[in-house]
Amino acid sequence: MRIGILGLGRIGAFHAETLAGLDAVESLVFTDPFADAAKAAAEKFGAEVVDSPEALLAAGVDGIVVAAATDAHPALILAGVEAGIPVFCEKPVAKHMSDGVEVLKAVQGKGVPIQIGYNRRFDAGFVAARAAVLGGELGKLHTVRSTTLDPAPPPAAYVAVSGGIFRDCSVHDFDIIRWVTGREVTEVYAVGGNRGADYIKEAGDADTTGAILTLDDGTIAVVSNSRHNARGYDVRMELHGFQDSIAVGLEDKLPLRSVEPGVTFPAGTPHDFFMDRFTAAYRAELTAFTEVVAGTRPSPCTVEDALEAGWIAEACTLSLHEHRPVTIAEVRGA
Repeated sequence: MRIGILGLGRIGAFHAETLAGLDAVESLVFTDPFADAAKAAAEKFGAEVVDSPEALLAAGVDGIVVAAATDAHPALILAGVEAGIPVFCEKPVAKHMSDGVEVLKAVQGKGVPIQIGYNRRFDAGFVAARAAVLGGELGKLHTVRSTTLDPAPPPAAYVAVSGGIFRDCSVHDFDIIRWVTGREVTEVYAVGGNRGADYIKEAGDADTTGAILTLDDGTIAVVSNSRHNARGYDVRMELHGFQDSIAVGLEDKLPLRSVEPGVTFPAGTPHDFFMDRFTAAYRAELTAFTEVVAGTRPSPCTVEDALEAGWIAEACTLSLHEHRPVTIAEVRGA
């Protein structure tokens, strides 16, 4: 098949490399507002370059991958759907939930599949955790802990437009909690602090946060995030049930150091970047998209799924700013 990529920045170029290595993909077409970025990627992967999204949609592509800036996501998703071309779009659907809801309304009933990029759904550990939960191996859950710690904060320019740590970082934890447990979040309480880069505080954001999520069956989920984790990129999940407990991410590249006498775990070089931690997951995710394009599977992460994680992020943002519990129903109705 022939796949178009819109946006050849860091993640777009990474997706291009992944797609170029998939047997199902015969050719690639690129476009980017920065022509040099598209040209450089095209030379590396033997792709065709066009000068606009419209030209890319008219270039005979079977599916498109939207890796452009967040502000462009709604228009590019809608353009793909109007052209009848399956869409993969990196999260979020839109910068603001109101715009995401409008996208959902516009694409409903169109019959064109859309897959939103939440790569943890394709990580082997999270896949196994979901199977264990849904298969009843743990019994009834009572506690979930989900962690995402970045090795260093993103640039000031990114922080200024990201929408905040809950919307651009924690949202991965929110999505994977829903997906692994099969439950919905009903209420949140969030806290945050600033102990690091001044520009994060100046942007009105926190650099380290914690959130307590209450799930619809009474399970408590604890989410921990930080922009500062000098030892590396740390993504983990614990699931505790009345019959058993399991963990995702407890492997030799875990960026954590034990001080217990005689303990050598973890013994490997710590993960230092999300592309390192989730290389296999990204490949599985885009392989799934080729199957969506081929019509052999439904979207594994729909616009509706992405918006549900977004509502949790909205609730946590409001909770942080107002120092109080917030229900998902409250932000939905805002």
